[in-house]
Amino acid sequence: MSVAAAVSSEIQRIGGGFMFSREAREFSASTGVEGFMGGYTRGRGGVLGEVDADVVSAAFGFFNPVTIRAAWEASAAVPAATAAEGYLLACQDFGRRKLASFESADRLAELLEAVVVAADPAGVALFAGWRAMPLAADGPGRVLQLVHVLRELRGGVHLMAVRSAGLTPLQAVLVKGSPLNPGPKQAVWFGWPEPYEEVTAELTGRWERAEAITDELCDPVFAVLGADDGAELVSLVKACDAAIFARS
Repeated sequence: MSVAAAVSSEIQRIGGGFMFSREAREFSASTGVEGFMGGYTRGRGGVLGEVDADVVSAAFGFFNPVTIRAAWEASAAVPAATAAEGYLLACQDFGRRKLASFESADRLAELLEAVVVAADPAGVALFAGWRAMPLAADGPGRVLQLVHVLRELRGGVHLMAVRSAGLTPLQAVLVKGSPLNPGPKQAVWFGWPEPYEEVTAELTGRWERAEAITDELCDPVFAVLGADDGAELVSLVKACDAAIFARS
């Protein structure tokens, strides 16, 4: 298994853990918009600047554009740059809370940063925007920030792969869902109206092809580490995941 494939689940899970963390909820509340979507959309999309909601929808990819427009415009009182900075701080603070005792944070941050710096940003605007944000000075904060950046890389690449496999974003959501929700529930959460089409073997096969393409496109990014550092990265990412989600 490649390094990209070996860490994909943990990168997704850690990044998702931040998005639903108390730090992210506190940031969302600070925008003055009730519910999850306003703060999430303005914070995550803030690196794109003061753009039309269609630009945010294009970058997010898997959400109903109507839902993104409503959330983006409802939170418009918060400047995009301010929202991005607030979301960044929430991400870093989540890392500081969860990884305060993780002794390998500095080394993991070093390896993650090497991958992030080496990545080609073509076609992945959210990745490029988040990579341009200033890095935290401390290891725990930096680890979560870099995991978030890599999550945006894989997410953007996966969106392109989904399109190349002949799937719509909604079809991909219906096939895959999320670790928390099966496909239809995730589609509802992403704002897509029912009824939904049946998930057939053909659609599932296309999604599996898209997932394989995603790994293939991400593999060269991790190759910058070499075999030994790549293996160390896999080990440390899995240890980081265990530390973040350990019951306490």
